[in-house]
Amino acid sequence: MQAQAKPFPEAGSVEADWAVRRMAATELDTARGMFFLGVLESVRTGVGEDAVATCRAVTDERRFVGFFNYPVASFLKLSQVAARLLSPRWGGFDEALRQMGMQATRSFLESAVGRTFLLLAAGDARKLVTNLPSGYQMAVSYGERSVDWKGAGDALFVMRRDFMPAAYHEGVLREVLTMVGARNPRVQGRKLGLLDTEYHITWEAPVVLPAVAPKESRWRLFQ
Repeated sequence: MQAQAKPFPEAGSVEADWAVRRMAATELDTARGMFFLGVLESVRTGVGEDAVATCRAVTDERRFVGFFNYPVASFLKLSQVAARLLSPRWGGFDEALRQMGMQATRSFLESAVGRTFLLLAAGDARKLVTNLPSGYQMAVSYGERSVDWKGAGDALFVMRRDFMPAAYHEGVLREVLTMVGARNPRVQGRKLGLLDTEYHITWEAPVVLPAVAPKESRWRLFQ
């Protein structure tokens, strides 16, 4: 008897989830072109140029300019197809989204605005997390974001009305923490509603060695 083909893991309710996200987006909801370019770069390095052409075919734009604004509905279409193509390479749809989020962060931080964002953090992970809401405002036109501190190296980052699934932002947040030198950053997303998610962000505080009084020199100073 012939074995039945297993349904694609994105089928059914997951496909419907993406469709509803797209329907919730308006023409005023936009994202920077650098994120589109980041997705295409992930596909290019992971699958190849033919797959890039497949991704481009689902959008209306012929090309993307890094700091121009484009409809987030197009970004959702692009990301969904890209994650499907990258799933075999990364062992699953969610991990493909995380890798795309990491690449999106690298693309953003290579821009002039992204470099300024890093400079404001000054290598301080806590300062970077505090500035995340304003960082997202530089990148997209939609949503509200807030930070609730639970302790040193422990925060809840809440996103309201954001269109991408949690796995994507897990990659974004983990990569940006890595870029400022946070030790063992961990990000766990939890869905609160269709477009609302919270992210538990933790990292290890740097080890602060106790100050040691300088030893008295054996050399004497002669006048």
